Amino acid sequence: MTFVDEVKSAVTVRAALLVIGVLGLMVAFIASYAGAFHHPKPKDIPFALVAPAQVSGQLAQQLGALPGGPLDVRTVKDEADATRQLRDRSVDGVLVVDLRGTTDRLLVASGGGASLAQAVEAIATGAEKAQQRTVKVIDLAPASAGDSRTLSSFYLVVGWCVGGYLCAAILAISAGARPANTHRALIRLAVLAVYAIAAGLLGSLIIGPVLGALPGSYIGLAGLGALVVFAVGATTLAFQGLAGVVGIGLAILVMVVLGNPSAGGAYPYPLLPPFWRTIGPGLPPGAGTWAARSIAYFKGESISGPLQVLSIWALLGAIITVVVAGLNQDRGEKPAAS
Repeated sequence: MTFVDEVKSAVTVRAALLVIGVLGLMVAFIASYAGAFHHPKPKDIPFALVAPAQVSGQLAQQLGALPGGPLDVRTVKDEADATRQLRDRSVDGVLVVDLRGTTDRLLVASGGGASLAQAVEAIATGAEKAQQRTVKVIDLAPASAGDSRTLSSFYLVVGWCVGGYLCAAILAISAGARPANTHRALIRLAVLAVYAIAAGLLGSLIIGPVLGALPGSYIGLAGLGALVVFAVGATTLAFQGLAGVVGIGLAILVMVVLGNPSAGGAYPYPLLPPFWRTIGPGLPPGAGTWAARSIAYFKGESISGPLQVLSIWALLGAIITVVVAGLNQDRGEKPAAS
């Protein structure tokens, strides 16, 4: 047997194509993370201004015209309204101007992202210094002592996402990537649901009571975790039903290569490049990270949108899994070999 024959025997065409696909995923992984994180730059950060009427318009114009457009400034009638917007995550910073002195107050919420709060502080401090004024920073939603960089929510959601697609992959490859019939697909989804509930409860137990990394409702975080895991797992099962074992790679592409860099973990959305800040809220890692921070630091404010995103992924994944299994059954297709 020649060397070429030995190679063909050891590495099939299918295996070679899968290895090439893995290589492509690796390159995409490096490019996505480096592209999203190598040069964070604030752009259009929602920012509220509370100032006396005689200077409000001028100050808003000056802040809005800062080089690079880091702030999306809106004037607010009073501090109470601005504080409400900060607590419900409508804005990421509030400048309260007091003309009786030379010191103004800057309200931030670092629980929504330490890097974002620091960026807001740096921008406001620079703008005030140009006017020969100073700012006093007040953090209305500070990060907990065990979550100083506010990355615990992101790591928690990433762990849930990994658990979701690994569970789905194991369920599939144990007896073929494509469910042989609708009944088997429903059983896999039921097992995934039980697993998702356990993953939500255990993940929240570790991040909260055990490590003290995140405050907030244990049950709220556990429920979020179950939804994240099921959404990712059901999507992975759907991809596998459509593409066989290649579906696992598609799930990694969506959830890891595209989802993690755009999730707003290390750098919240206003600090990410346009492409990543656009897709982030629509993907499970981004929706999960936003919701986890809302539960932990903002009493569940601004959570309905992310929950809807996760629910859509979960519902579509489950429907596609069942429908594709039914179509395969009607065609008499046998499951792929494990």
